[in-house]
Amino acid sequence: LAIGHQYSSLGTQPILCGSIPGLVPKQLRFCRNYVEIMPSVAEGVKIGIQECQHQFRGRRWNCTTVNDSLAIFGPVLDKATRESAFVHAIASAGVAFAVTRSCAEGSATICGCDTRHKGSPGEGWKWGGCSEDVEFGSMVSREFADARENRPDARSAMNRHNNEAGRTSIIELMHLKCKCHGLSGSCEVKTCWWSQPDFRVIGDYLKDKYDSASEMVVEKHRESRGWVETLRPKYNFFKAPTEKDLVYYENSPNFCEPNPETGSFGTRDRICNVTSHGIDGCDLLCCGRGHNTRTEKRKEKCHCIFHWCCYVRCQECIRVYDVHTCK
Repeated sequence: LAIGHQYSSLGTQPILCGSIPGLVPKQLRFCRNYVEIMPSVAEGVKIGIQECQHQFRGRRWNCTTVNDSLAIFGPVLDKATRESAFVHAIASAGVAFAVTRSCAEGSATICGCDTRHKGSPGEGWKWGGCSEDVEFGSMVSREFADARENRPDARSAMNRHNNEAGRTSIIELMHLKCKCHGLSGSCEVKTCWWSQPDFRVIGDYLKDKYDSASEMVVEKHRESRGWVETLRPKYNFFKAPTEKDLVYYENSPNFCEPNPETGSFGTRDRICNVTSHGIDGCDLLCCGRGHNTRTEKRKEKCHCIFHWCCYVRCQECIRVYDVHTCK
């Protein structure tokens, strides 16, 4: 999934698979066979990046993207860190999510609704609407995202695990949506279907998994095909990670100072929260260097009055804010 920004524009132009930079042969074949859903794959990568930037907006590493590199996040993903684990999970989840939703909306002819839910499941409601086929979306994500992870080394094993954890998060969070039928909306009968949650819910879920990610160690085994690397938990007294958990085996840099080798941009000039004691607070985000404060004037709507019927009229006020940035 670490391919350039040209990829995120696939949904707005005719797709020439051979012109997309960074694709491995298996991804290129997939693109040509499933060209109809490639705009959804591109949209999935895009919403994954946007969600990453939302979840890490107040942290030292804020999921910054790099414009002039084939790797979207620069060297940050070269290391097998928690950040790499999250990026792979959220991007894989994004692809599965976007493809699933696109199919349910009828945007592609090769997929559609999940037809497995039929019959009378319970009193007072029945299956109807368009249940979203997350199995198909996950299959597309698995075939495309995991195509790069075919080496017998620890990093491929880690990426495959975290990709699958991202896709599993959607299945875990699927829920019933219902519509009422009856006289005057009496809801005598409900029609229900399986639906994905908002992608923000998936992002929150995977961010929790990031915070509790399992540290692993690399083990080498001799097999008929040669040396194979696998992962095992570093600490036996902790619960072993499940398929829903994120895993990593290298420590993260502190991201306090700019470092082209690690991809760190540092935190100088980042806006910090002077009242917070968390990672977004000026003490931690600024890495103990202190912060500067400036005042900023902003135009805002104020003194809004509702007029019958039916509009709101507001005045425009100038308000002054203190803005705190890291030294």
